[in-house]
Amino acid sequence: MKKTFFLAVTHLLTLAVGFALGIYALPILTAPPAPSAAEAAAQAGQAAYTGQFRRDLKDSDILHWGEGTLLVGRRSIALVGKIAPGPDYKLYLSTEFVETEADFLRLKPSMLRIGDVKTFENFVVRVPESVDVARYNAVIVWCEAFGQFITAARYR
Repeated sequence: MKKTFFLAVTHLLTLAVGFALGIYALPILTAPPAPSAAEAAAQAGQAAYTGQFRRDLKDSDILHWGEGTLLVGRRSIALVGKIAPGPDYKLYLSTEFVETEADFLRLKPSMLRIGDVKTFENFVVRVPESVDVARYNAVIVWCEAFGQFITAARYR
């Protein structure tokens, strides 16, 4: 009886660890090729604003972080740096800088979702024609699938 219980627990634990690793690894395995740092910088060559993603934000941790230079232009937002890998990342513009999940959720109705972040080392996200980035002052990366704050940067 003890042996059966031990085997059941160890098999369930192995299954749980494998599932968690799959959730973490799948976005990395299915991500499109990331733009090079030069390509990201060139895409936002007309950048009107810059900001910094930093690992030391209040809700940043080992699984949810970003670091690097953010380049905000009229037609694109680019990162020359890295963000923690994960699924279903969205890029938002906000009039207020946030660094916690609670603040993001409180202000989400007033934010503007720009698009998907599909790469984890450097990215370029197109800004729709109708969006005026000068009306905002912060960029936030948010994981929609798990409702997790990833990172943010103030650019104005």
